[in-house]
Amino acid sequence: MFRLAHFSDIHLGPLPDLTYRELVSKRITGFINWHRRRRLTLDNGIIDAISDDILNADPDHIALTGDLVNLALEKEIEMARLWLQSLGAPDEISLVPGNHDAYVPHALDKACRAWGAYMVSDGAPAASDHHHFPFFRERGPVAIIGLSSARATAPFMASGYFTEKQEQRATEMLDHAAARGLFRIILIHHPPVRGATGQHKRLFGISRFQNMVRRHGAELVLHGHTHLPTVHRIEGKHGASVPVVGVAAAGQSHGAALPAAHYNLFEIIGGPGSWQVQLTRRGAAVAGGPIVQLSTQWLVSTGPTPA
Repeated sequence: MFRLAHFSDIHLGPLPDLTYRELVSKRITGFINWHRRRRLTLDNGIIDAISDDILNADPDHIALTGDLVNLALEKEIEMARLWLQSLGAPDEISLVPGNHDAYVPHALDKACRAWGAYMVSDGAPAASDHHHFPFFRERGPVAIIGLSSARATAPFMASGYFTEKQEQRATEMLDHAAARGLFRIILIHHPPVRGATGQHKRLFGISRFQNMVRRHGAELVLHGHTHLPTVHRIEGKHGASVPVVGVAAAGQSHGAALPAAHYNLFEIIGGPGSWQVQLTRRGAAVAGGPIVQLSTQWLVSTGPTPA
């Protein structure tokens, strides 16, 4: 059995002090949004509790699907780097960036340099900019393919992009993993599903992504961005149904409009043609309470479901 923990949209706070120069950009809208809304709905304490529970679950690997920071300030990026180090070593954690990690031009390159060891292919040097995506990692029976949908956008926009260049490289990785009989997991921040989020937050390149999965296959897609615990499905190779799984923001407090923070724990067993995957969501059932099992379901079962 392979156990994978997945969480997303950390939005580490509080915001550091900003200079006037830093505010002369899209960051002014994000700064206002933080003080009016986001700081009131995020809880760093629950992030710590979830992180502790993940480590206590002793997963074989951890997947993070972006938005570690809020405005991609240099101090935020460094704070996130230190937080990542406290969570685990780069070979234990796979990270893809989110739109907040690329909040303004050139911010994503700075994030890649700071967090690069967590989002590169096995054996490759740490990233120096955003051009190294996608990456490929093999962990036991699992292949992890990390895509970047992050790009700086205009104010009031949070859209993502899946480019033709990434598609070309990702298809090679999917085919290579299939030839080795690996369970293929794609990580991406924005949901590659139509209608999963508002038009100003959508992924450009959904058709390209879904056509890639239809032609080359995948077993599981994990995303963040929506702050919602969702399971969608898209068509895979030979008509297979591929789960596309979202998760609540890891710092979301109780009492907010969106679901409270939790993380996903996947248990993957079986082999090619008979993969079985159980998803358990874990979080605090009540404000300030312990992290507990919130729900469980089978996602993929191409063979008999275990008793």
